[in-house]
Amino acid sequence: MISHAAVPIAEHLEGDQFRIYFSARDAANRSSTGWLVADLSRPREILDLARKPVIAPGALGTFDDSGAMATWLTSDGDRRLLWYIGWNLGVTVPFRNSIGLAVSRNGGPFERFAEGPILDRSLFEPHFCASCCVLRDGGLWRNWYLSTVGWKCIEGRVEYRCHIKYAESADSVAWRRTGEVAIDFQSPGEDVISRPSVLRNTDGWRMWYSHRGDRYRIGYARSEDGRAWTRCDNEVGIDVSPGEWDGEMIEYPFVFEHEGRQYMLYNGNGFGLAGFGLAVWEA
Repeated sequence: MISHAAVPIAEHLEGDQFRIYFSARDAANRSSTGWLVADLSRPREILDLARKPVIAPGALGTFDDSGAMATWLTSDGDRRLLWYIGWNLGVTVPFRNSIGLAVSRNGGPFERFAEGPILDRSLFEPHFCASCCVLRDGGLWRNWYLSTVGWKCIEGRVEYRCHIKYAESADSVAWRRTGEVAIDFQSPGEDVISRPSVLRNTDGWRMWYSHRGDRYRIGYARSEDGRAWTRCDNEVGIDVSPGEWDGEMIEYPFVFEHEGRQYMLYNGNGFGLAGFGLAVWEA
């Protein structure tokens, strides 16, 4: 763990204490997922810190041999399902991402569900997929995930363009992907929409996500059914803090509720190089 604390996820332990998973990079710039424990009443204190990764890069040649970055955690009875972004270095493009799954049973350690990815490039999605939010809704599993629509070369740099799509599953493993778009681009200058975080309450479905034109910001959308979304980015309630650790960009939100309050974990400058922060919604 040399640098970065990216794509944070909160898991409730007891009282006001949460385990926060995040990905860090080693000296070779590979990503692994670890955790820390914090108390929401005094979140600047680190109460405990993982001594080894929850999940580390996979075997040589596998989809995650360059990094394993947790992106979502779903509880299902005695199982905890940790969805993670596995990535490889590229040649014609800088990298390729896929979505993997690690499973913990009865509070035990996370183990890979398989050596291969759960979601990857497909016949109708020829570019990579990445950060996802997976929720169980009765007998149906719902998945909102990053889907790349293409790459382009800009002033000698190769950049990707992606938005958020939607898929369903009966078992959380085999996903029906029809190409349904959940959050789409608002303008030609918007290149990235990523890291969805979805909550459902009596008012319907709500989603927070990253979006980037010139710099990353956090967006917000509403839905009545979790499928047809209306973007309401001006209602997100958070922006950059000039001159601070999150003064240039804010991205990768994870929104959760605790004791009647709504919290957001998020990254700031440098895609997690500056660490992650905690925001509280003020009604």
